[in-house]
Amino acid sequence: MAETLEFSVVVPMHNEAGNAAGLIEEISAALDGRAYEMIMVDDASSDDTRAVLAGLKSQYPALRVLSHRTNSGQSRAIRTGVRAARGRVIGTLDGDGQNDPADLPDLYRSLTRADAPADLVMVMGRRASRKDTAWKRFGSKFANAIRRRMLRDDCDDSGCGIKVIKRDAYLSLPYFDHMHRYMPALVKAEGYAAEFMDVNHRPRGAGKSNYTNFGRLWAALSDLRGVTWLIRRRRNPGGADEL
Repeated sequence: MAETLEFSVVVPMHNEAGNAAGLIEEISAALDGRAYEMIMVDDASSDDTRAVLAGLKSQYPALRVLSHRTNSGQSRAIRTGVRAARGRVIGTLDGDGQNDPADLPDLYRSLTRADAPADLVMVMGRRASRKDTAWKRFGSKFANAIRRRMLRDDCDDSGCGIKVIKRDAYLSLPYFDHMHRYMPALVKAEGYAAEFMDVNHRPRGAGKSNYTNFGRLWAALSDLRGVTWLIRRRRNPGGADEL
């Protein structure tokens, strides 16, 4: 089965019981007719997310459900899903329903097009019109400006959860908590290329956000120092030739 899969969609979820069924239905509709799987990773939710996901498996043959024993964060949930994935290309989106699964086919086609640059490994969404509060948009814009200036990653919306990336390239990147917010910089540091595409963005469905501006900013300041150090310490051989 691994050889026949085009695409694995990985969705991290934490306390998203009210959004899970609708999101799975939308992914199924968006990818109908393709060889794909969707992997939902429950990050030790304290609500009924795990039970809801398990109950949907009989209805959606492409659905796989993984469940963390201990809450480990969004980046670890994505990594768990990617490591278990059988597709050569991975799509990710947030579990709150704000990313539109209908954008996945366009992102996939852009990554796999015949005239794509040889080093292109990721096409990432860019929220053209965010449906968040003004305060949340301000916090994101502020953080993005600082990150882009420090890392020079050409990305003006690192918080957009929807993207497609080649699985082997993702697994070559260094793992750390919150790495999902630094994917363009990590991809570039590894010698790969990334492109960006405008995507739809929607209001959150059920539940509440797992992040706050101040909590995210505090983590971002620490992460930026670490990512800057990590990039400076990486050395790229430009490929290897077998003799």
